[in-house]
Amino acid sequence: MDITIFFIQLLNSLQYGLVLFLVASGLTLIFGIMGIINLAHGSFYMLGAWLAWWLTGKIGSFAVAIAAGIVITVVVGMVLERLIIRRFYNRDHLYQVLVTYGLILVFEELRSVFWGNDVQSVKVPAVFDYSIALTEQLSYSVYRLFTTLFCVAVAIALYLLIKHTKLGMTIRAGASNRQMVQSLGINISFLYMMVFAMGVGLAAFAGLINAPISSVYPNMGGQVMIMSFVVVVIGGIGSVKGAFVASLLIGLAETFGQLFIPTMAGMTVYVLMAAVLLWRPQGLFQQA
Repeated sequence: MDITIFFIQLLNSLQYGLVLFLVASGLTLIFGIMGIINLAHGSFYMLGAWLAWWLTGKIGSFAVAIAAGIVITVVVGMVLERLIIRRFYNRDHLYQVLVTYGLILVFEELRSVFWGNDVQSVKVPAVFDYSIALTEQLSYSVYRLFTTLFCVAVAIALYLLIKHTKLGMTIRAGASNRQMVQSLGINISFLYMMVFAMGVGLAAFAGLINAPISSVYPNMGGQVMIMSFVVVVIGGIGSVKGAFVASLLIGLAETFGQLFIPTMAGMTVYVLMAAVLLWRPQGLFQQA
């Protein structure tokens, strides 16, 4: 293989893996820390992508659309947690699966009513709408590079928040012993609402920033939701570091699987998951 093509595929795998991390890190917070099996998590990615298309068309600025989309989806997350999710913390996981699957159907119907069922595209911002020449024949999109670097910055910020701030310490303590944290005078209900909203915001942000690359289409959250659960399982339930490493591994496996064994590319991620679970059934890392 030509070294330039290999390098381009490596960059593509990093970009895909890091966008997947944004979605999966939100699921890690909701599933690993709060104990909620949220099948609707991919719907928040879908919501972010459709908001990117709709708000960019209305406002005319992709940057403003991203900022407004994050605010909208965080508010949606807070409302959902307050009205629906909160009632299922102490219920059997089957109830959580049923209610969040119902949310998938609701979000898809609302998307169809408000935005239709056509495939849409989001224009790359003019400042990033060019490519860097790697050879005389090959170039690489600057927007993809920007997406990769921005996702790395968000990953670092999230790690610092969870590991090195008082809020992060409280979140981790609440995951270990909710009753003890509540007895110390901390409003655990408000904390859980903010954690859920943060998870929703991360998934939506991934959809917002990835919309110019992937386009916007109906049911786009389904595959992302499946991959996010695979990331959580491989990385270790509740581990943000594990989600980061697992996302990069999946990005590499899927991208180079399509390159080297295209007829079996759909299997590579699941073979990777099986291999990791045979080696470490609890996942790569412990909760953190």
